[in-house]
Amino acid sequence: MPDRERIHIPLPTALQMLGEYARIRIGEQLRSVAFIIIYLLAFQILILRATPADALVIAGGVAMVVVGLTFFLEGLFLGLMPLGERVGLQLPKRSPIILIAMFGLLLGFGSTLAEPAIAALRTAGANVTAWETPLLYLLLERHPQTLVIAIGIGVGIAVAFGMIRFYFGLSLKPFVLTIIPVLLIVSAVLSFDENLSTIVALSWDTGAVTTGPVTVPLVLALGIGVSRATGKSEAAGGGFGIIMLASAFPILSVLVLAIGLSPGVPQPTDETAFFAPDNRNQAIQLFESPQTLARHAFTHGSEAGRRAFFSDDDAYRATLLALREDDELRSTLLGDLTLPQWLSEHASGREQDLFPRARPSAPAPATGQAGTRLGTVLAGEAQLAVRAVVPLSALLLVVLLVLLRDRPRYRDEVVLGIVLALIGMTILTAGIRLGLAPLGDDVGGRLPRVFRAEERSVERIIVEDFDRDLVFESISPDGERRMYFYLHDNREPRRVEFQPERFDPDRDRYVHIVRRPPLFGPQLTAVGIALVFLFAFGMGYGSTLAEPALKALGRTVEEITVGTVKRSSVVRAVSLGVGIGLVAGVARIIYDIPMIWLLAPPYLLLIPLTIWSEEDFAGIAWDSGGVTTGPVTVPLVLAMGLGIGGELGVVDGFGVVSMASVFPILSVSLYGFMIRARQRRSINQAERSDGDE
Repeated sequence: MPDRERIHIPLPTALQMLGEYARIRIGEQLRSVAFIIIYLLAFQILILRATPADALVIAGGVAMVVVGLTFFLEGLFLGLMPLGERVGLQLPKRSPIILIAMFGLLLGFGSTLAEPAIAALRTAGANVTAWETPLLYLLLERHPQTLVIAIGIGVGIAVAFGMIRFYFGLSLKPFVLTIIPVLLIVSAVLSFDENLSTIVALSWDTGAVTTGPVTVPLVLALGIGVSRATGKSEAAGGGFGIIMLASAFPILSVLVLAIGLSPGVPQPTDETAFFAPDNRNQAIQLFESPQTLARHAFTHGSEAGRRAFFSDDDAYRATLLALREDDELRSTLLGDLTLPQWLSEHASGREQDLFPRARPSAPAPATGQAGTRLGTVLAGEAQLAVRAVVPLSALLLVVLLVLLRDRPRYRDEVVLGIVLALIGMTILTAGIRLGLAPLGDDVGGRLPRVFRAEERSVERIIVEDFDRDLVFESISPDGERRMYFYLHDNREPRRVEFQPERFDPDRDRYVHIVRRPPLFGPQLTAVGIALVFLFAFGMGYGSTLAEPALKALGRTVEEITVGTVKRSSVVRAVSLGVGIGLVAGVARIIYDIPMIWLLAPPYLLLIPLTIWSEEDFAGIAWDSGGVTTGPVTVPLVLAMGLGIGGELGVVDGFGVVSMASVFPILSVSLYGFMIRARQRRSINQAERSDGDE
């Protein structure tokens, strides 16, 4: 085949074309994330009456997500997807089914490591406490890479089964009717164990995390290629159903991993008993050293836990006082926290009293510090991106070049695509850490204000060298007098009510307690909870409408049904399911409902619906649960659930993502029955009309 004739384009024209192309692509991603970001910010500002903490950092992180997602998807379309499609078409023609299944195993494992949403799991354990959920802490903090590997193995096994199913033209229904009951039974059994029960919600969430913009296109391309090459695409449901397998098997692999780790993990206990010296040998099993155990007491525990860690009060007090002067000790016990930050966010009032000149209100980070943090995050995410994208690309290239003795059609585009995928994944995952995860956590932490019926103390600010002359009086029309002063903490001065009992004249120190009032009075708590559910539904419904993968699914459904099922109707059905699912997930956290109670009813209802439904619509319905959880939705929803759980003191805040996956399956299945019933009515009416004639 002769080489393609090269066309010379002047540099200014080329730059103009690239700029226009980049503008269009960035605009597409901006539109896909705009609704959910604006929705969250509007809810915070209008309903919660608060601006996000570190607003500039979060804004920068969101911008990085948009740019990173643009680069990553462009690299995926130029580099990884053409390789996957080429291998999917050639492999069945030249290889036995065993080799195809082995390749599917490796492809599923590699694509999982490259999923951007996996980055959300690496930040999910930040607020998990070791004494309440020891096994969950061990998985998320000590062994996050083992967790990711287990998820990857689950996806790999799922893809291998999917290739076997496509190769032999097997129905999806036996797979559904086997693995779903097994998952429900295992989850129900584990729910009776105090330690293992905390893993159930996490495991079902991981099934949703795996089906993102890397796994879905590559696996679908490979599966459809195998179906077409073997001539059995009709029997296999036209390529649908493999996303369901890629969501289900990781759940089982995480549950198996948790069962394997549980024998060496201590049982949940209270904070004081956990940090006590008598329990040291058991507690240290969750940590690398006594120093990391002490850090957990300082960064996650209360004063009671820190006192329990030390042998006596003198050692405890001496350690606290040494934090001011000993930089090494401060780094060991506080990690990245500064002393003022620790005093503000973690120390008790009595602990703050030991530091009369250390202001608990931490100043905003300087520009240099923010730049250093950005550089550190980018460097870490770049290493992870290389470890994720390069092995996956190498696997596809080795199979194509060595095993199949083929080559990609446009080698320069493939190389450019891999480079863009690396750059995009680095920026995207860094943006998730800096922007989406903090935003979701901030919303989740503030959301309980909507339905709380009492005012809560959230922060203590110690004002040194307080001048009593700054206090002024005000009077109401009925003669009530109040005293105030102006306080500024890196913001505009704000009026603060003066409480005489909080002023220490001997030290000239005033302790200002920041209190978080309820948004509504106690008589409107039910209205507040209803507003939270309305927020969750709107967030799920609106964000799902913007998911590109869902639009692609709707278009495919419209094509295979020859227009009888409109893609807009499919999109609305899926979005409705996601909205209902988020409501169920948030209700689980608010009321601390065991996960199995919410999982069992919809899945048990889906079993007969799957048996009665047609093959193609069964695959479409089960796949719809996977396409709703994209790289933007997952980090936000996951962080929001954990934020709500942390604010309410719930042991774990997982489960929201899994609820947002199962209810779309149910809504699309029911919609499929409605479509078939409507078609049968139309056919009957037509037959009656012909009979009358």
